[in-house]
Amino acid sequence: MEGNVGSYVVSVSQDARHNFSKQLRPSIDLVEGLGVEGDAHCGTTVQHLSRVRRDPTQPNLRQVHLIQAELFVELEQEGFSVQPGDLGENITTHGIDLLALPEGTFLRIGAHAVVQVTGLRNPCLQIDHFQAGLLKAVLPRDSGGNVIRKTGIMGVVHTGGEVRVSDGIQVELPAEPRRPLERV
Repeated sequence: MEGNVGSYVVSVSQDARHNFSKQLRPSIDLVEGLGVEGDAHCGTTVQHLSRVRRDPTQPNLRQVHLIQAELFVELEQEGFSVQPGDLGENITTHGIDLLALPEGTFLRIGAHAVVQVTGLRNPCLQIDHFQAGLLKAVLPRDSGGNVIRKTGIMGVVHTGGEVRVSDGIQVELPAEPRRPLERV
């Protein structure tokens, strides 16, 4: 297990409706194999409306959405104002480079909850309705022209439990060989 001293939960959010932003909560309950209790994206099969239209039988690899708070600081320097919950994440973290984690990483959050990382969140055009130009800011390209997806990661609930603001987060990397995150 990796130490990640100082890694913790900044905020937690949940919304029973398919809104772009989620409501901040004092805590959320993660339910094994389903996601965030009471959240619109909770379920064993896909809950994102566009994916349901394509194939409602797909497994839900997007039960929990996590974003690192460091992104908000970066976006503020570019003239945007984004706060926890605004981009629809369930858990806002501090002190972990979420985007650098390999697929299959376990995030042990608080006393009991464990989320297994499945991939990168792929933002949609709705993000520009929230703030004009934000999509381009969170989907820049590297020097080779490859898209960098900055809007967080997705995971499934491996072990249920309550997650609260200021809970510590421990990172457990998967065995070698490790696969980089791809969009899910």
